[in-house]
Amino acid sequence: MKKEIIIAPSILSADFLNLEKEIKDVYEGGAKFLHFDVMDGHFVPNISFGAPILKCISKNKLLFNDVHLMIDNPQKYAIDFIKAGADLITFHYEAMHSNEEIIDFINFLKSNDVKAGLSIKPNTKVEQIKDFLPLIDLVLVMSVEPGFGGQKFNEIALDKIEELDIIRRQSGFKYLIEVDGGINKETGLLCKTKGVDVLVAGSYIYNKDNRKEAIDSLLGN
Repeated sequence: MKKEIIIAPSILSADFLNLEKEIKDVYEGGAKFLHFDVMDGHFVPNISFGAPILKCISKNKLLFNDVHLMIDNPQKYAIDFIKAGADLITFHYEAMHSNEEIIDFINFLKSNDVKAGLSIKPNTKVEQIKDFLPLIDLVLVMSVEPGFGGQKFNEIALDKIEELDIIRRQSGFKYLIEVDGGINKETGLLCKTKGVDVLVAGSYIYNKDNRKEAIDSLLGN
């Protein structure tokens, strides 16, 4: 049986003057998630958007709202994104100060009926987050350094995806494995062979006139 792959277009690459149409295009093209790259100018050097954008999109919701907080102190701002309609909030291991803080935040998200995701940068090892794998709904493997556009896919992500898939199968954990950064037809295929579930793609989808064709190429159709 062929494994179902979820495509999560990143709206950071969309045309914000025509955002409603941009979202409808990827929905009709077969995407299941909509990925929100939230950047604060501190944890990463760029600034993107906040909860008001998510709130507007949630009024006419078509897709699962996959919110990636690339910010310092995600605990402070999470409630704004929860109220705005987040279905999943992913925060960075590197933004937290202790294991206890991470566990408390995971519990906070789940107590608010939001799925909890944990992301790791290219230089962070899977070993560093093993204690949290039974608790979370998704692991986001960054295949580029977050906050910098136009980077080449770092193949170290493939080893992490494979390791996470092995742990999941051996332990019976239920988390999804997501990858973000430099995803196209070729790198997406590599990730799929290692056990990935969710492919985040921004410019690869939104820079094409035919979004369905781009999504189909990631799905392997």
